[in-house]
Amino acid sequence: MPRKNTRNTKGRIISAAWKLFYEQGYEDTTVEDIVFESETSKGSFYHYFDGKDALMGTLANVFDEKYEQLMEVMDPAADAMEKLIYLNHELFAMIDGGVSIDLLTRLLSTQLLARGEKHLLDRNRTYFKLLRQIIGEGQKKGQLRTDRTVNEIVKAYALWERALLYDWCLSNGDYSLVAYTDSVTPMFLESYRAKRE
Repeated sequence: MPRKNTRNTKGRIISAAWKLFYEQGYEDTTVEDIVFESETSKGSFYHYFDGKDALMGTLANVFDEKYEQLMEVMDPAADAMEKLIYLNHELFAMIDGGVSIDLLTRLLSTQLLARGEKHLLDRNRTYFKLLRQIIGEGQKKGQLRTDRTVNEIVKAYALWERALLYDWCLSNGDYSLVAYTDSVTPMFLESYRAKRE
């Protein structure tokens, strides 16, 4: 039981931090603000994080929390293509409306420069587990092509999403991320649809 409380405390700190980063900006958010917003303590904060900068690598946790929520409400009768399009739309809508483009750019650049752990590529993330599950089921049901492995399709899909995010950041968010992904992601995924006999 203590592990769940540990996860809740760390999760509350991360969620509060990203909410404040979006509302007040990264520079104007203090550790004290995060502690107050998360209803935790400075001791708890410093137990998990060396400082505010250490939170930059936690956006993947925020994304995974969103995926866990989406798993609960996603239509189980939807086919694999519909599920992937739904997840993509919902996450990008969250990013478009709740993650500062400056922070996203900073996170993506830290991942490029990181020598050690690259949080976005961690195969144990909820994101990758969910993709493997959806794609594996899609192949078994004959919805997705089987001449590519589950991992190959997962890698291509994750690469596609990162490419969209990088381009949006490079363009300084001068177009709607959601509208763009809604128009191009179905075309990208079409190449993985099983051929009809």
